[in-house]
Amino acid sequence: MFFRRFIALGAIIFLFAQIAYSQEPTAEKPAASPVKPKATPTPTEPPITFNSVHVDGAYIALTFDDGPNATLTPKLLDLLAARHLKATFFVVGQNAADHPDILKRAVREGHEIGNHSWSHPNLGKMSDEAVRRELQKTDDAIAAAIGKRPTLLRPPYGSITARQKKWIHQEFGYNIIIWDVDPLDWKRPGPSVVTARILKETHAGSIVLAHDIHPPTIEAMPATFDQLMKKGFKSITVTELLAMATPIPPKPTPSPSAPRAVALPSATPSASPPVPTSTP
Repeated sequence: MFFRRFIALGAIIFLFAQIAYSQEPTAEKPAASPVKPKATPTPTEPPITFNSVHVDGAYIALTFDDGPNATLTPKLLDLLAARHLKATFFVVGQNAADHPDILKRAVREGHEIGNHSWSHPNLGKMSDEAVRRELQKTDDAIAAAIGKRPTLLRPPYGSITARQKKWIHQEFGYNIIIWDVDPLDWKRPGPSVVTARILKETHAGSIVLAHDIHPPTIEAMPATFDQLMKKGFKSITVTELLAMATPIPPKPTPSPSAPRAVALPSATPSASPPVPTSTP
């Protein structure tokens, strides 16, 4: 009798243990972290502003601002023609409207015409509508003179904001052309100084700034052209130079240098202790 009660009690205890175990919360498996998709590289936008370009060869772009001038620009065209050099003229719209024949001659002889605003203001300090008027009037004057619209803009003083560059490029299709060689010829330092500065700063792919409204600049050009040609430079239009641009090759990574062998000092044998001499 006692044995049966003992068996029944054990069965009841076992049953309660099973129920308690089944009601214990089971530890949840940690959720697998989501696999992040690989970031696709965003395509880089092509540049719209140029100070210079990397080219394979000694090609440069000579550029002249603020003309055309009734007497100086034709003299400059004569100098370029005699040497078979090409240049880009960033013209002020008022002057372009006054001298369309000079623009026609320049294009006929292989040169390029770019927009330099109508009245040479500081575009970076103007409203969008005022800038638009300056560019559109000049664009129209150039198109009336040579039968096609320019594709290049040089802002006066090089002053233009990043936001202006974007909307001007979108609206007019202009590339913005600055420079990397500036002889400061508008200060009229003298022809020899202008020549020396241009020769010192010009390298392959340079965009050289000068002005065809200052007599000393025109006086400097024969020696400047001849010395540039002697160095092997060939002047082409800005658009031609941009078309020749090549990527800048990456700098070679220095190979890790082999560890230098450190010469350990050679062990010098210690001097034998002197043998004591017996004294009498």
